[in-house]
This record gives sequence, structure tokens and C-alpha cells, in this order.
Amino acid sequence: MERKVFQLGDIVQMKKPHPCGTNEMEIIRMGMDIRIKCVGCQHSVLIPRAKFEKNLKKVLRSKEEGLQNI
Repeated sequence: MERKVFQLGDIVQMKKPHPCGTNEMEIIRMGMDIRIKCVGCQHSVLIPRAKFEKNLKKVLRSKEEGLQNI
């Protein structure tokens, strides 16, 4: 199985939605743990990288895509 490529600032879709109803999250910190922020309610969560990679469905918008449009 191919590893999903993601980076700081990307908007990702998770398998399970946040309690506020949206499943879009922004990656705001990377390391052994990854901090993601809900796009809907701005709540942030710190989760281990292995759990994040398991629950990541797909990358919706990459930060690099946004920079190319400027």
C-alpha cells in the first residue's frame, strides 16, 4: 500500500468526522505527533503520527497548490 504524502498546512479529510460535523482538518504541526485543527470549529487535537496516517482518508488541498495560484 502506498503511503499518503502530506505536509504542514495541508487540508486533509479524515475517516471519522469531528463532533462539530466536518471531517476537514488542517495540519498545523508535524513531528512524532501531528497536531490538526478542525476547519469548522477551529478546535485542535494532537495525535500520534501512526494513528493519524491510519485515519487519514485523503489530502483535499495541498499548501503548495495554494502558493502556485498567487
